[in-house]
Amino acid sequence: MKPLISAWMLAGVLVSAPVFGQTTADTWVATWATADAWRPPASAATAAPPAANVPPPLQVHDQTLRQVVRASIGGARVRVVLSNAFGTQPLAVGAARVGLRADGATMAAGHAALTFGGRPAATIPSGATLVSDPVALSVPPMSDLAIDLYLPGDSATWSSPLTLHTGAFSTSYVSEAGNQTGVETFPVARTFTSWWVLSRVEVSGGEPARAVVTFGDSITDGTRSTVDANNRWPDELSRRLRAQPATARLAVANVAIAGNRLLSEANPSFGINALARFDRDVAAVPGAAWIVVLEGINDIGMNPPEAKPTADDLTAAYRQLIARAHADGLKIIGATLTPFEGAGYFYPGGEAVRQAVNQWIRSSGAFDGVIDFDAVIRDPATPSKMRAEFDSGDHLHPNDAGYKAMGQAVDLALFR
Repeated sequence: MKPLISAWMLAGVLVSAPVFGQTTADTWVATWATADAWRPPASAATAAPPAANVPPPLQVHDQTLRQVVRASIGGARVRVVLSNAFGTQPLAVGAARVGLRADGATMAAGHAALTFGGRPAATIPSGATLVSDPVALSVPPMSDLAIDLYLPGDSATWSSPLTLHTGAFSTSYVSEAGNQTGVETFPVARTFTSWWVLSRVEVSGGEPARAVVTFGDSITDGTRSTVDANNRWPDELSRRLRAQPATARLAVANVAIAGNRLLSEANPSFGINALARFDRDVAAVPGAAWIVVLEGINDIGMNPPEAKPTADDLTAAYRQLIARAHADGLKIIGATLTPFEGAGYFYPGGEAVRQAVNQWIRSSGAFDGVIDFDAVIRDPATPSKMRAEFDSGDHLHPNDAGYKAMGQAVDLALFR
């Protein structure tokens, strides 16, 4: 008997086998993404008075959200992915719309209504995501999109957690009462700097494209960067990719969460551990071909003394991410952990773990490539500290200049 594979080959099945990273103009690619965390329902809040000068959590009741995101690559068609990943009850969306942001809360003309299976309203089941039907919309690279969601319910009475991303560093808007989707001059009642119920924006119809997924914690999320300036290091990487013909069609999808850890959790807004969220936040990103991992400093600093991980614990977690990335056909690039002496959770033993982890990242050959962010950010005179000109002031997070230096240090040849 002839080998079975011969029959498949004669049938022509194998001649069109996919090539790594191969896409077509009709392939959907994430031009923007975020990672989901959650906020407990209002009923779970304690009776303790709020801290001084801290506004109460945003609640909506029969209002529209206009949320602003930055596209990394362009396309001719758009679809939007909504998320109720951490909801324990269905979430009603009364209407939705997408368009280019003109300025501030103003949407440019030419916006489009979003539908879901042909319907203008949708209910997202608990734990689920919902992909909109495609709409024709010309999206230029590096443009701002405004996404309108009309939420008819009252979030203050929901018994379900709210799926959101708290560290947006981008201003979005809540309307006066009612369905205000598509109203170009938006009736703003309040602003906020998180992303509610949004997971991704995907584009197609341009030149074939792929995506770089940046996976990590607050240093990738952009904590302490300037709001609305898009000065996270993945933003700088995206700008550099756009400027080079060989990489101009590479999207950047930033799925970092401030406070996130590789192996454990701290509170809901910091998300579940990286190993637990990999499938949803990385493997599910359309067009993903590379992942850059910068994560582990919170495992070193946040855990109580009896639960602090060793360097071997963290490198074992990296090996898990590497195995899962390769199983999904992704190249995975490891980034060294940046200095943190002077930060609130610094301790000498943690610095020893950081140094051991960085040595493993640089020398093990386990990753498909390495970005040495530590070498960029550290003070040459005191390598356990960040360079003063890059320090945002908390000795853990870079400022805008530090994030730019990180983005400038990435070798674009890693993505060719």
